[in-house]
Amino acid sequence: MIAAGEDQATPGPAPREGRSPTQIALERLRKDKFAMASVAVIVLFILVGVFAPVLTSLVGVNDQADNSTLDFNGLPLFQYSSAHPFGVESGTGYDLFYKWAYGARPSLIIGIVAAALTVLVGAALGLISGFLGGWVDRVINWFVDFILSLPFILMVIALVPILINRFGNPDSLGFVPPEKQANIRFGAIIFVLVLFSWPTVARLVRGEVLSLREREFVQAARSLGMPTSRIIRKELLPNLLGPILVNLSVLIPAFISVEAALSYLGVGLQPPINSWGQTISAGSAQFDTYPLWMWVPAISVSLLVLALSLFGDAVSDAFNPQTRR
Repeated sequence: MIAAGEDQATPGPAPREGRSPTQIALERLRKDKFAMASVAVIVLFILVGVFAPVLTSLVGVNDQADNSTLDFNGLPLFQYSSAHPFGVESGTGYDLFYKWAYGARPSLIIGIVAAALTVLVGAALGLISGFLGGWVDRVINWFVDFILSLPFILMVIALVPILINRFGNPDSLGFVPPEKQANIRFGAIIFVLVLFSWPTVARLVRGEVLSLREREFVQAARSLGMPTSRIIRKELLPNLLGPILVNLSVLIPAFISVEAALSYLGVGLQPPINSWGQTISAGSAQFDTYPLWMWVPAISVSLLVLALSLFGDAVSDAFNPQTRR
């Protein structure tokens, strides 16, 4: 019992541990049902691409069907069986399930690698341009304006064959092996995407840095004699994490769509590398007789891009303190 006159201590609320903006954003993402559903779709396609050999082995398909049982010169054969779940390609006999499973790999690799390199180059140059200013800022802005003035599609159509011929190292007869040509084309597409996309990221990061460098915490760090590299690493980069992640989540679906479009136009990936864009291009020629040939990769690209776009919107809202979802 508590004696009379003694003050009864009333327990107050437990102190709440402070959380960083990144932790708050991640917590908001976990509570976002659309974001979690998008992540599930993205992970599904990543697993398809990573474990394509295991998946095709389990289904029991390989790159080409049995020539003795199929007429490849006729219409595509569609069977509701484990032998050829999506049918085979007319004229060549390539199994469409095999091409679909392996077609997820280049789309994801190009989207992720090109987006990561674009954000890395653009963020670095935008950070340097905005923080240093002066002639460095003017030079970088000149390159940004020059690259943004170039027509993207025309430059891609022109540059990819030039890069292939330049680095293909043809033999004395002028022949480049298909495998080497496909690898060069793969790298050329990533290079062109990064070349024409980093200026947008650099311009955005530069604007953020111009605002941040006048803030009190940056001015205080400068007055204390903190080195420039430490100011950039400790003061600016943590505040740029949100815009950088948002750009990364937006660029990945954009690059996947561009890769599919370029492959459809014939200036993207070519065999022996399988691509959803190639399958869409081939299937569109026989859409009236066999629509599944085109619909499977087309729907796959649409679902993957939609999931990545919705996740990008969720990331943008999560890192924006003024948004409530």
